[in-house]
Amino acid sequence: MLTSTEYKHAPLRDIDIIRERRRIEYNMSPVSYNYAMDRVERNAIRLKRSLEESEKISFAKLRNDIIKPGICTLCGACASTCASISLEEGQPKLTGKCTACGICYNQCPRTITTEEGLIGSLRQAYAAKSNLKEIKGQDGGVVTAMLAYGLEEGLIDCAIVTTSSEEEPWKPVPMVARTYEDLLQSSGSIYSHSMTMDALMSAIRQGMNSIAFVGPSCNIDAVYKMQKSPRGFLHMFMRAKILKLGLFCMDSFDYGGLKQFIEGKNMRLGDIESMKIRKGQFEVTTAAAKESFDLQELDNCRSSSCKYCTDMASENTDISFGGVGTPDGYTSVLTRSSIGYEIFNEAADCGYIDARVIEEKEMQRVLNLAKMKKVQMYALHRRQQG
Repeated sequence: MLTSTEYKHAPLRDIDIIRERRRIEYNMSPVSYNYAMDRVERNAIRLKRSLEESEKISFAKLRNDIIKPGICTLCGACASTCASISLEEGQPKLTGKCTACGICYNQCPRTITTEEGLIGSLRQAYAAKSNLKEIKGQDGGVVTAMLAYGLEEGLIDCAIVTTSSEEEPWKPVPMVARTYEDLLQSSGSIYSHSMTMDALMSAIRQGMNSIAFVGPSCNIDAVYKMQKSPRGFLHMFMRAKILKLGLFCMDSFDYGGLKQFIEGKNMRLGDIESMKIRKGQFEVTTAAAKESFDLQELDNCRSSSCKYCTDMASENTDISFGGVGTPDGYTSVLTRSSIGYEIFNEAADCGYIDARVIEEKEMQRVLNLAKMKKVQMYALHRRQQG
């Protein structure tokens, strides 16, 4: 028998140290299978409670959005987290009562439910409006006000924006804005594609080094790929720095089709002062009145590429802007990059814009619209199958 002086502890292995640390963290002696399963059950219950406090989502939504279109990966996440779902005949099936807790839909790898998945990564979100009264922009006029700040402070040499043709009202014409007056001319939204890339390359060839570029996600993505892809083009212009300012976008329309639609409503494009898409309505304002039309009436002139786009919030930008979620007269602003965050807050500090952190209910409206855009590809897949 060993005496106390002769007894030596066996050296601890790394795995033993890790196990002991985990035992202390979870305050339990040897982990039993039942205890571990109890923890899983408690976590599942906690998740279900948090989901119950928000949106009710039944298994039918998972079936319609994911299973029927053939998008299901058969990973089994839904069946493993809900006793009422099982995998039968190569697909998930409801075999018990559905309580619409939403857990199956939120665990599915093919659904898009997180904030980052819906609108991309961001530093901070704001509700903002321009403090420059002469700006007659869309919603809060924040994009124009920020560009004005950039030009006045010498942070940018020019801005690539879109204005309306003088010969053909509401036909988009890209321009290189170098002055405050140029910016005022371009304020407001035009719901047709603008060929802004040509204007961007023109500004670079003219020696503009710091350029703000404004556009929806499709145009922004073109700039992003020109900067980032292995065969990108903008790397050839090492001195050109592009500040990407993206616009929220659900749809754009063929100019000829839009003109035909307006004229079919006994109106002239030249009489229209503003256009806005809001809450499923296409709003047209003239000096005499404001008219609203169901957005579905414009389906025939909707740009075909929009059917394949899932990026409402223009995710590959420095800052994104849109008239969704916040009250009338305000713009929802998503600052993404460090430089975007700094420039936006400096513009606010200098009095160009008035801003506050966006409220949770306002952000939820942005997320809801982004979700509609994300899942439209699933709907398109179903239509093609049908």
